[in-house]
Amino acid sequence: MKMPALSMRWSAAIARWLDHVQPSGVVVLGAAALAVGVATGMGVWLYKQIILWVTQIAFGGLGGALSPLGHWTVALVPVVGGLIVGLLLHFFIGEERSHGVAGIMEAVALAGGRLRYRRMPIKVGISGVAIGFGASVGPEDPSVQLGANLGSMVGQLGRLSDDSIRTLVAAGAAAAISATFNAPIAGVFFALEIILGELTGPTFGVVILASVASAVFMQAVAGSQPAFHVPTYEFRSWVDLPLYALLGVLAGVIAALYIFLIYRSQAVFRELALPRWAKPALAGLLVGCVGLFLPQIFGVGYDTIEKLLNGEQIGLLLVLALLAAKIIMTPTSLAGGFIGGVFAPSLFLGATLGSAYGMAVHYLMPNYAVIPPAFALVGMAAVLSGTVRAPLTAILLLFEMTGDYRIILPVMFAAGLSLLVARWLQPHSVYEYGLALKGIRLERGRDVEVLESITVGEVMRSNLPTLSQDATLATAAEMFTTTHHHGLPVVDAQGNLVGIFTVSDLERAEALDTAEPAKIGAVCTRDLVVAYPEESIGSALRRMSVRDIGRLPVVAQDNPRHLLGMLRRNDLVRAYDLALTRRTAIRHQAHQIRLGAFTNVDVEEVTVAPNAVCAGKALKALHWPRESVIATIRRGRQIVIPHGDTVVQPGDVIVIVADETASAEIRRLCGSSG
Repeated sequence: MKMPALSMRWSAAIARWLDHVQPSGVVVLGAAALAVGVATGMGVWLYKQIILWVTQIAFGGLGGALSPLGHWTVALVPVVGGLIVGLLLHFFIGEERSHGVAGIMEAVALAGGRLRYRRMPIKVGISGVAIGFGASVGPEDPSVQLGANLGSMVGQLGRLSDDSIRTLVAAGAAAAISATFNAPIAGVFFALEIILGELTGPTFGVVILASVASAVFMQAVAGSQPAFHVPTYEFRSWVDLPLYALLGVLAGVIAALYIFLIYRSQAVFRELALPRWAKPALAGLLVGCVGLFLPQIFGVGYDTIEKLLNGEQIGLLLVLALLAAKIIMTPTSLAGGFIGGVFAPSLFLGATLGSAYGMAVHYLMPNYAVIPPAFALVGMAAVLSGTVRAPLTAILLLFEMTGDYRIILPVMFAAGLSLLVARWLQPHSVYEYGLALKGIRLERGRDVEVLESITVGEVMRSNLPTLSQDATLATAAEMFTTTHHHGLPVVDAQGNLVGIFTVSDLERAEALDTAEPAKIGAVCTRDLVVAYPEESIGSALRRMSVRDIGRLPVVAQDNPRHLLGMLRRNDLVRAYDLALTRRTAIRHQAHQIRLGAFTNVDVEEVTVAPNAVCAGKALKALHWPRESVIATIRRGRQIVIPHGDTVVQPGDVIVIVADETASAEIRRLCGSSG
């Protein structure tokens, strides 16, 4: 009888202690990360099952029913999928500010990681339909959205700080990559390289917990085998490195082209005079027509990748055709409105590029023992690195997906070269490009400093007069008097830059007692400090401050004698004004994102046209739809909190909270009336 009484006293004491002890923030964040990791693993597993079920229904059921009409009917399957996707998007999703990982990056940088998580289940279902019906996209982007939205939901419902919500969003993204590819290490580095952009101790631990929890769940229900079963390929000697180097360069070119085509295709589809719900059907028709001859481009394409990695006999022309088809059909699918990712297509492009490259090397060097599948393996990491600009993620992902460490040195070498070449050809990653089009430039997961967001090319003077090196001092003095400039570039007869001639140079030259008049070319400053149009104003300003100079000639990066313009100190004032205007716009966007996350309704920007119905009128005099709220108005660098007497002016950017019908009416009021 004594033992139960003692046990009850201990239980009561522990309960009283727990009542008075509040768990620390780290414990709460760690527990939340574990919950997000497990929930993400469950969501990704269900998402994969949806893709399998829909694929069976689409190509097994619908495709089988249509097959008696002829083989050509397989092209109709993506069209039906496009119609379903288009209607679901029209009725359940509507227009969105940003899509996929880019939207997550924007929310983390500008809105404390607050995402509109209530739409996530339907978006995952729509993506499953898209891939199941043959859209040429990958499953990882919706998976990352699923994990990130779960992390944001837990953080918002738990009323955590912005930093904690950002960390949980990154943890969810890591868990998604971990579950999708059975790659927990790559998942961690994906979150740190792409979502957060920085590494801190507490963040690192939380992200690891979520990634491991997700991987443990997936391995428990699906097994621990790697995503691809491939033979062991070894790095033989340094003699192979030049071959892998060229592959890395080619991969960088393919990655840059891939990024360009994605956003070019989106621009083309935006201009099409079709209802939004019909555009996925058009994209499905294009994919179906190509898939009629190359069915390997349907869906994710993992089966084709595994065949290439295992060295199955696929002709060189067929591999090149698959490379060309995938690099066009994936942008087409995404631009048309199919929800999916760019990760898996990047791996497909890398595998086909590497395999074709290996076959070509074997044909050109028949006496050299070349293994094309090894090049396919390296090509996967190289193209992925150039596309997402996350080399550590690409390297570790390939290692975990194949379980092969022996070829890691060529993988690292090619991935690094691909990153450099792709960045040279296309400064922004596949995720950053869309944000850059909206004026958002991120570094280390945050919006960059004011002057770092403006390039020299945006503010330089390109129409300044120049002085010939054969001109006299009198000519220069007259030029300074008439133009009111204190320094001008000096060029030779071919127009090449040779120096800078300033008022100080003129005064020194006139003080010299020479028998013949001096030529400008003999007395100008030839030791030049220059700027390049692609660099930021911030870096150019630092260079001017160190040398205490008032102007920099702007020259081409590949030809320092090709004069493009001049950057002067007074141009920096204009640059700062432009930067502040851009910063105001970005803060306005951050407000819009937060508003959408809190209200869970559509939030969009409408620019007032010069001859709009509402221009020049007070808000109280206009008949705005009842189902709408005007949140803010951006007027230049000023953010206006609207009230009834606020007069709408041409050029105002109005943020509205409204349903789709009300949004259309407001666009009519603010658009051109001519």
